[in-house]
Amino acid sequence: MDRIKERLQSLRQEADNAVARAEEAEAKNKKLEQVILEKDQEITSLNHKLSVMDGDLEKAESKLAEAKAAQEEGDQSKSQNEALQRKIQLLEEELDAADKNLKDAMEKLRQVDVKAEHFERQVQRVEQERDQWEKKYEEAQTKYRESQAQLDELVASMEGL
Repeated sequence: MDRIKERLQSLRQEADNAVARAEEAEAKNKKLEQVILEKDQEITSLNHKLSVMDGDLEKAESKLAEAKAAQEEGDQSKSQNEALQRKIQLLEEELDAADKNLKDAMEKLRQVDVKAEHFERQVQRVEQERDQWEKKYEEAQTKYRESQAQLDELVASMEGL
């Protein structure tokens, strides 16, 4: 009987120990389930953050693509602007050369006009001299005819003598 009591007591002790271990295991299990629940919630939260970040990344990538396209367009505009500036500069140089040629041509035209006026005056003077010579010729011709007529009269009157 002592053995049975000892055995019973040892079984009770083992049962108490088993109950304590079971209670400890249950508490530990509850803690681990709580940790698992927290981790699941953290995973859900992180998945949500990841999807939000993916959306933000897509927006940022589209903005980057737009910025690159705008930069390329700006570079093209810049190169077009530089080409137009060079073209403007060349056209301005051509305009300056054309202005210089025009000034030279205008100066030559003015000189030609002055020479033409000079020659016109000379032509007028020569025409006046010609008119004077023609007048003198006509006067001389008239005097010659008169003299010839007088001479013919004189010859006729001398023949009549």
